[in-house]
Amino acid sequence: MNDLNADVIIVGGGPAGVAAALELRRCGVERVVILEREGYLGGATRHCSHSPFGMREFGRIYFGAAYGRRLERQARIAQVDVRTGHSVVSLGDDGVITFVSDKGTATLSARRILVSTGAREMPRSARLVSGDRPVGIVTTGTLQSYVSLHGLMPFSRPLIVGSELVSLSAVLTCLSHRARPVAMIEPERHAIARSPFNWFPTLVGIPFHCGADVVDIRGTSRVEAATVRLQNGGTQTISCDGILFTGRFTPEAALFLQSSIRIASGSAGPAVDQDGRTENPLYFASGNVLRAVETGGWAFREGTAVGAAIASDLDRRGDAGPPVALTFDPPVKLVVPQILRRIELNASAFRQFQLRFNRCCRGVLSLELDGREVWRKAQQWMPERRVLVPIPDGACQAQAVHFRFREE
Repeated sequence: MNDLNADVIIVGGGPAGVAAALELRRCGVERVVILEREGYLGGATRHCSHSPFGMREFGRIYFGAAYGRRLERQARIAQVDVRTGHSVVSLGDDGVITFVSDKGTATLSARRILVSTGAREMPRSARLVSGDRPVGIVTTGTLQSYVSLHGLMPFSRPLIVGSELVSLSAVLTCLSHRARPVAMIEPERHAIARSPFNWFPTLVGIPFHCGADVVDIRGTSRVEAATVRLQNGGTQTISCDGILFTGRFTPEAALFLQSSIRIASGSAGPAVDQDGRTENPLYFASGNVLRAVETGGWAFREGTAVGAAIASDLDRRGDAGPPVALTFDPPVKLVVPQILRRIELNASAFRQFQLRFNRCCRGVLSLELDGREVWRKAQQWMPERRVLVPIPDGACQAQAVHFRFREE
């Protein structure tokens, strides 16, 4: 392959990126390149020492590392040009990207570029937790990396902060590697993960406190205790030898922040249309870089859909047209896609709007096209839970698309 040209470059070799590459090859796109900064494909799944992964994609259940190896194998079978150890550092407006490898800095250009760089957990520094700086304060990703790649468990009695699905994954990782969490706390007044998943800590005998948060960490060489503010306003000191911060993901969107491509309000990821296309029509995005955070299986299916849209876009004649920005009322946190273009919906990657709320509330959510209500639903809405709303046929022709919320 000529290093100066490709049909499609995919930045990021996690489930979304690999799935898009497989679909592009299935659709007959010849020159597909994956650039992955790590030494292997699979993304964060390679660090996960638990299951289930892969049931819907491959018809069997894998542990995380095995799932990552399966993705790598499928890419090889499909003859995707995989380049590991390649870290992209900039996205040019003209479809030229700059990357760094062990051979130095170079550029690569393509007809279309897909960015699937995933998401990352919010560390202690971003949570503004005060106190000492001892050893033993990690995120779930770091913990799983220690365990799966190095066979190390950084603590034996951690305090777990968070109650998302990844938090329950952290509990499983601890219990299966001879660490016993002393407690699990959630800053919100309820668990983020749905039932019955949120019953798991209590079922295995781990105290679970909602409406509680870490306000201070103490320790010299390593963590010794944490001060926790409880829901009633009081504080409690919990003896532990580690703090495990879980969840509160944010898209890994640094490449977009350094480019001219707009970051969407609320999601912290790039604004995309119903095909996964950004405001620069040469660039697409899929997976958890759009919003944090979905499962590996969801990212794989989304990558497949966006890959098909890119394959179709390569043959499209004429401009896709200017985007129409979607707006929404608080407490809606984000909507994906955030822009719409005048393209047939029957060929779109996204058939539904994906919404999240940023707090628990009860009220009526409605969708308006040019001021006319076309969809509504009344219920209690929970934060960080996926809400799916079908994209109506007339949405792509509307001049104004708005999600209205009336709280009760």
